[in-house]
Amino acid sequence: MIYRELGTTGLKVSEIALGCEGMTEENYTMCKKFFDLAEKEGINYFDLYSPNPELRSAIGRALTGRREKFIIQSHLCSVWKDGQYQRTRNLREVKAGFEEMMKLLNVEFIDVGMIHYCDALSDWDDIINNGILDYARELKAKGLIHHIGLSSHNPQVALKAVESKSIEVLMFSVNPCYDLQPASEDVEDLWADENYSNHLTNMDPEREKLYETCQSSGVGITVMKCFGGGDLLNAELSPAGAALTVNQCIAYALSRPAVACVLAGAHSVEQLRESLNYENAPENEKDYALALASFPKISWKGHCMYCSHCEPCPVKIDIANVTKFLNLAQSAKNIPETVREHYKSLEHHAGECIRCGACEKRCPFGVAIRENMKAAKNLFGM
Repeated sequence: MIYRELGTTGLKVSEIALGCEGMTEENYTMCKKFFDLAEKEGINYFDLYSPNPELRSAIGRALTGRREKFIIQSHLCSVWKDGQYQRTRNLREVKAGFEEMMKLLNVEFIDVGMIHYCDALSDWDDIINNGILDYARELKAKGLIHHIGLSSHNPQVALKAVESKSIEVLMFSVNPCYDLQPASEDVEDLWADENYSNHLTNMDPEREKLYETCQSSGVGITVMKCFGGGDLLNAELSPAGAALTVNQCIAYALSRPAVACVLAGAHSVEQLRESLNYENAPENEKDYALALASFPKISWKGHCMYCSHCEPCPVKIDIANVTKFLNLAQSAKNIPETVREHYKSLEHHAGECIRCGACEKRCPFGVAIRENMKAAKNLFGM
């Protein structure tokens, strides 16, 4: 298992993490099987959005004797009311829901307290004005949560939260279809057929800016909807008009700036094993570039996907990382020190480019790589 830094939290998380959405109706026996497999394979991070008291109790039991082996991301504002899940911004309900969660999980603290499901700018204002953010800060000050996060599907809202410096972790929906869609306050727009009816070109600029801002700000991203609820794995259901594999979806998400882990949703132990197979899969099975380039409804022409098809470079420049650092630097008013230092630490730099053009002949997306190398040399001075 590969472990990644979760932003600047100081936490090192398994790049394959456990999403508990598929466990919503599972009993303790099944929850234990999930956590037994997770522990055995090195998964140390999981997300629990569901307020279902039976599920929380089952997970609490499954954690008994091994709490220290798992980093918990669990949600504020997700409550159980009248026998079903509800999202709330009522501070009294939020507090009661948190206290119940701590009791049912039988833990002394939550590693990442995720403010749940904020997809509207007005909702972010409510979180601030109704005392929700202050309550999260209070819990952090008391050591009941160690880091504050936010879950969202809307890049505008997520970016505002990141730029406010109020959160340390962002839970966000990342996959190569959703990344094409502009911001919306209706999450169903992400998978609505009509939004994919015309030929789509390149990543939505607000999503790209969000990922790059998270990277430069030290906000770690934990990925939800990596498989689009399973639709991306099915050619008939996929918004792109073609299917991707589990390994390709995971590889795509993990290649985005600031992403620390993919929360692999699983409705069975076998499905979780399928995601875990990513760790030992050969590189050709993780390669998403040619699949994306062949999608009938989507084009990424001219857009670097950090897929490394351009390599090997005859002078050994890490073209994908040079391009990523260039994009990060260009997205900021001033070059972030971390970006400058990471670029500096590369073994070879853009200034060494001999402009042979071999990389551009191999690029599936027609990226002007030589111009990018020239821009990086001018920007970073080497």
